[in-house]
Amino acid sequence: MKQFLPALTAFFVFCTSLLCGCHPNASASVNGFYFDTVVTVTLYGKDAARADSLSLGIHEQMQTYENLFSRTKEGSDIWRINHSNGTPVCVNSETALLLDKALSYSRLSKGLVDPSVGALSSLWNFGHNEDQLIPEDAQITDALSHVNYENILLNGNEVTLKDPSMTLDLGFIAKGYIADRLKSYLLEKDVESALINLGGNVLALSQKPGNRPFQVGIKRPFDDSGKPLLVLPVNDYSVVTSGNYERYFIIDDVLYHHILSTQTGYPADSDLSQVTILSKDSVDGDALSTLCFLLGYEKATSLIESLPDTEAIFVLSDGSIHQTY
Repeated sequence: MKQFLPALTAFFVFCTSLLCGCHPNASASVNGFYFDTVVTVTLYGKDAARADSLSLGIHEQMQTYENLFSRTKEGSDIWRINHSNGTPVCVNSETALLLDKALSYSRLSKGLVDPSVGALSSLWNFGHNEDQLIPEDAQITDALSHVNYENILLNGNEVTLKDPSMTLDLGFIAKGYIADRLKSYLLEKDVESALINLGGNVLALSQKPGNRPFQVGIKRPFDDSGKPLLVLPVNDYSVVTSGNYERYFIIDDVLYHHILSTQTGYPADSDLSQVTILSKDSVDGDALSTLCFLLGYEKATSLIESLPDTEAIFVLSDGSIHQTY
C-alpha cells in the first residue's frame, strides 16, 4: 500500500490541503510525520470543508500517542518504563490498555509476538543505520535473554519489568491502536466519511459519499512501479499489510528483513512475503499481520479462519496469492 503515500522524509510535515469545496466528491487531507512514518487523514464530502477546523485536533491526537508510545522519545510512557531499572512506573490508562492488548497477543502466540522485543529490535535497528550490519551471535544471544513477555507485570496503570535490562517496543501493534483511536475521535466530531492511513495501516470510517466503497491498493512486494497487486473495496474496515520488503538489507545475496523471530533472534524464516489483514479493528489487524507472517502460511490460515470478522490475503515467497475469503 505504500505506493499511495507521499515519500517518507526526515522532517516533520504539517499541511492541510483542500482539494475541492463542498461537492460530494470533495476530499481534503491532513498530513503529518509521526511514529516514524507519514500519517494522512483524508476527509470526504461535506467533511472535506471541515479539514482546517479539524486539523489541529487530529495533530494533537497523533502527538499525544507519540508522546505515550514512542520507544525513543524521552519522557514517553514507554521510554520511562524502559529506563526504570525494574522499578514500578505509573502510566497513562491508554498505555496500559495497549500493553494489555499486546500481552494478550503474546499469550495467544506463545511469545512469537512480544512487546519485550526492544533489546532485539534495537540491536538490528533496521532503517536507522547508514551501514547496516549483521549483529554478532553473542549480541543476539544476549538480546534474546531479555525477551520474555512473562516478565512484564501490569497491575492497573502500573507497569513493572522483572528484568531491569528488558526494553519494550510496541511497534507490532501501536499504529493499529492509534488508527482506531483517531477513528473514534473523528466520530466524536461527527465526521461521516474518512480514510486514515498510518504508513500503510489503513482504516476506513464508513464509506465514500454516495454509498461508494473506498479503494485501497495493496503493494506488490519488492515492486516500486506503483502498480498495485490488488485493489480492495473497503467500507468501515481496517486493512493492514506487513511484509519482508518494507525494511530490509541484503548481504551476500541473503535478505535480512525487520520482522524478527523471538526464537532465533534473526529475521523470521517464513514462506510468506506479505500478509494483509482485513478486520473491524486496526489494532487486531496490526498484530495479526505480524503474527501471521511469523506463523507461515498454513498455521496463519488456520488462525485467521478461527477468528470472526477477520480475513487475510497471503503472498507466498513464490509470488502466489491466497485469500481466506
